[in-house]
Amino acid sequence: MKFTTVFLFCIFFLFGCKGQTNTPAVSDEKPLRIGYMICDSYEDSKARFGPFNAYMEEKLGRKIEMILANTFEFEDLVRDKKVDFVHVNSIIAIILKKNYGVDLLAVDVRGKYGHKATGSIISLKGSGIKTIEDMRGKSMFFGPALAPFGYMAQYALLLENNFDPETDFSYYAIPAGAAKHEKVIYGVYFGKYDVGAAPTLDLDLMSARHEINMDDFNVIAESIPMPYCTIAAMPGIEPELKQQVLDIMLNLTKDESVLVNGEVLRVLDRMWLQGFTKAIDSEYDGIRERLKRANMAPYRTF
Repeated sequence: MKFTTVFLFCIFFLFGCKGQTNTPAVSDEKPLRIGYMICDSYEDSKARFGPFNAYMEEKLGRKIEMILANTFEFEDLVRDKKVDFVHVNSIIAIILKKNYGVDLLAVDVRGKYGHKATGSIISLKGSGIKTIEDMRGKSMFFGPALAPFGYMAQYALLLENNFDPETDFSYYAIPAGAAKHEKVIYGVYFGKYDVGAAPTLDLDLMSARHEINMDDFNVIAESIPMPYCTIAAMPGIEPELKQQVLDIMLNLTKDESVLVNGEVLRVLDRMWLQGFTKAIDSEYDGIRERLKRANMAPYRTF
């Protein structure tokens, strides 16, 4: 009798609990869609943001579709209601807020300025170009036209110093293809252009990786720190869901990991971040002012 009881208990334990795991079940609700701005290349961005997407899916218990898009595609995505949340640079965030009423939730924390970043203007040591005034009649390489710290910050900085990029350069250009900021920096290093506009963060990272030596460059000018890449929610997203997403991001630590394709990955490490902080709308005023000064969207006038 005793043997039979023990045997039946073992059968119940083995088969009655079948299917239970430590992973939260994913609900049958309509999947959420998060749009991520492509950085460098599609594949690099997929590898970078995939773990965060999987982590959010795990925490929310809800399927999340990852949508990778270029900067110029986000207005269409938001207008056509094809995304619920976006991770974009601060210029795109401002455009989407002004034109479509998105809610700025959180800012990436990365580098020496935390949740803010700056744009620098550089020249090569020995070029004789040490000031903005020295740049007259020279050539310049800017980053992408919608880059806050590879184009806007530097363009506005020149205008603040009575330098008109449209007339005071002999020539300026924007690089094509991926890894645009690195192209700017190497373009100056190898003498293709006299001066370049690069995010200070990229200069710091390339220096730390020994890809460049900052002793080879003059930093002619640097902008004020302004908010870095931003996560925003679309209009109509339930306040409870927005708060839930925000809380998950604010509580995300360096130790948090997620299983992706059989591999355990640290979420923040893969995103190249130190964490997130809550977005404060007034902190974006510095970007708004510079967009207006540089006659850029969403404040462009003709």
